[in-house]
Amino acid sequence: MAIFRGDGGAGDSNTDATLLAVTEQAVIATTKASDAAASAVDAANSATTASTKATQAATSATDAANSASGVAGYATAASNSATAAATSETNAANSATASATSATAASASQTAASTSESNASTSATTATTKAAEAATSATSASNSASTATTKASEAATSASNASTSESNAATSASNAATSATNASDSATASAGSASGASTSATNASNSATAASTSETNAASSATAASTSATNSANSATASATSAATSTTKASEASTSATAAASSASTASTQASNAATSATAASTAQANAETAETNAETAETNAAASATAAASSATSAATSASNAASTLASAALKANNLSDLASASTARTNLGLGTAATTASTDYATAAQGALADSALQSNSTLNADNMTTGTLDGGTY
Repeated sequence: MAIFRGDGGAGDSNTDATLLAVTEQAVIATTKASDAAASAVDAANSATTASTKATQAATSATDAANSASGVAGYATAASNSATAAATSETNAANSATASATSATAASASQTAASTSESNASTSATTATTKAAEAATSATSASNSASTATTKASEAATSASNASTSESNAATSASNAATSATNASDSATASAGSASGASTSATNASNSATAASTSETNAASSATAASTSATNSANSATASATSAATSTTKASEASTSATAAASSASTASTQASNAATSATAASTAQANAETAETNAETAETNAAASATAAASSATSAATSASNAASTLASAALKANNLSDLASASTARTNLGLGTAATTASTDYATAAQGALADSALQSNSTLNADNMTTGTLDGGTY
């Protein structure tokens, strides 16, 4: 193969080239080889950079896909929050209804308690009245019993008086009979004692009259005693009736007291129920307020989730756009740098000269380069050691 000899091309080394020109071309060839090696390194670096950019583009695409997935997640969370808000609002309405129902029940229980309290008060008043009536009946029974005792005593006195009067009448009658006997005896014994007999007869007549009067008095006393006994029996009957009435009134008073106690217990129970209903109403109202607060919070969270979802969607769109731009501007490994926007700019950036665009046949081969390295250099002195037999510029050596 011919050695490159500049613009003149290949020719006879003995006549067309000088050692200086050969040496200069050898230096240029060495420099170009070094530049070519550096360009190869830069090309490898560019290939690595392109691979890195491709990886970054793939990562951006993955990030965009992940962002899109995150957007879907935020959208689902926003939907769930909206559903939770609606549920909380429904619970708040239900709690408010329950609160109103409890308040109505509390009012009804309070009314029932008031009614029971009024009934208890009425029953207590009735019991007091019945007890007073029972006490009055007992007093009447006691008075009737005392009257019966008095009448019985009077009847006994009248009976005793009647017995005394009867005894006196008997005594008077006996005295009259004795006087009559004495008068008869006196009449028989002495007719001359006629005046005395007449007197005795008068005395006897007086005694008989007294005896008759005493008998009448005894009958009157017996009638009075019978009347007193009847009155005593009537008083005893009235006393028994009053006692029975007193017992009945006492039973009625006990019944009224029991009813009053039951009414009081019912009133207490109703009051307790009213308090319980009021507490339940208060609790239901508090639950309703809490549920309403939770609904508002859930609604706020839903709005925040929707905003975050929109932001994520925007970020995902931006990431996708950036990935697309990066991917569009990145050089693909499979294209082997054929997709660069400017090859000349890339060569300049890599520090490559015009040698990078010349054919390899324009340069010496490795073997030719070795011959060039062993050739006489331009700064060498010609002498017998580095010269062989030949002709130089027409001379003989």
